[in-house]
Amino acid sequence: MRRAPVAPPRPEPLVSFPPSPALRPVVARVAGLNLAYFGVEIAVALAIGSVALIADSLDFLEDAAINGLIFAGIGWSARNRARLGTVLAGILLVPALATAYAAYEKIADLAAPAPIPLTLTGVGALCVNVACALMLARHRHGAGSLTRAAYLSARNDTVANLAVITAGLITALYPSAWPDLAAAAGIALLNADSAHDILKAARAEHRAAREAEAGASMPAPSGPGPTGH
Repeated sequence: MRRAPVAPPRPEPLVSFPPSPALRPVVARVAGLNLAYFGVEIAVALAIGSVALIADSLDFLEDAAINGLIFAGIGWSARNRARLGTVLAGILLVPALATAYAAYEKIADLAAPAPIPLTLTGVGALCVNVACALMLARHRHGAGSLTRAAYLSARNDTVANLAVITAGLITALYPSAWPDLAAAAGIALLNADSAHDILKAARAEHRAAREAEAGASMPAPSGPGPTGH
């Protein structure tokens, strides 16, 4: 008896999992916390002339924007989430560029910032960012570039806060503008590196979306053909 050839199984498309609905209220809370502390930190930064606090405050504003965009993007297709991830990578570069400009301006006036407000503001920022990172940690693998952007931003800010606190403690012992400038430079580099990570995640998500679409468009295997003796 002659049998028709069996079609090979269709390849399993590579897709990224959509964001969990539980992520929406989380990113809303994170956005609100970041926006509130941005106001606190930028006020202190301008009052004491700290470039590191300016950089960190811009991180809070950037985090508020990122989480706000993620809140809007939940429920989008994988392709649109990948496009939004590319936008978020660009947003992460903004604080780095703004910090570079603020540092350039600071070099003209190397007055040391007040160490106590610098340190205490850094401690407050660390508490806010640890809370945000803990809220986002269980969602960081759930939606490709979007949740990766939110998690990396919160994680980076905890590292940046430790740099600000260290700069404040060193400035208290050795009054100088350089610890503050060094912390600001580190924050800028950290943001640039995270922008690269998010861009890679967005590209991977875009490829997964294309493969999923290609898999969906493949013709279904044909049924068994006529048989004979």
